[in-house]
Amino acid sequence: MKIGFDIDDTLIDLRGHAFHLYNKKLNQNVPLNVFHGLNRVEIHEPFGLTDEQGKKLWNDSLEEIYYTECPPFPQAVETLQELEKQGHEIYYITSRPKEHGERTREWLKGRGFPVQNDRFFYGMQDNEKVEIIKGLKLDYYFDDKPEVLNTLLNETLRVYIKDQSYNRHLKLPRIVNWTELQEIVFKSI
Repeated sequence: MKIGFDIDDTLIDLRGHAFHLYNKKLNQNVPLNVFHGLNRVEIHEPFGLTDEQGKKLWNDSLEEIYYTECPPFPQAVETLQELEKQGHEIYYITSRPKEHGERTREWLKGRGFPVQNDRFFYGMQDNEKVEIIKGLKLDYYFDDKPEVLNTLLNETLRVYIKDQSYNRHLKLPRIVNWTELQEIVFKSI
């Protein structure tokens, strides 16, 4: 099978990692339960920042957010390793900016994710991401962003949303823990 994955907030806890960094940077102690209650992707509001200030802080912090010890979600690495061992093709499709693509690929490899260079796509807008996903003729695709998944609903691939507080309003097949993925793929074989 051909299985595609978004990276940020799908395989790795990027927003949670950034939330911890914001607490340090802004010398605040906003509790994690506030993070888990956010209804939007952006994380700056609990810190008292405007959208403009939040966007600036995010962009100014990208290097630290992307390349420090951002944790993979539990069992994400092991599950993808097992899928690859079983012969499935693993694809990564991320909207991370082009200037971060190569380094992101190497960062993922360094964490143990099974990455093949020709199956790693980056540096596109969401609408371009959708076209890449369609062109790859994936069997499954996993993402956290409603905007991406909603545009794929009429395609033949099976889409799953990675559970996040900001996407719980969607009625899509949902994955909460990566250990569930083996069962999902096994059912379709």
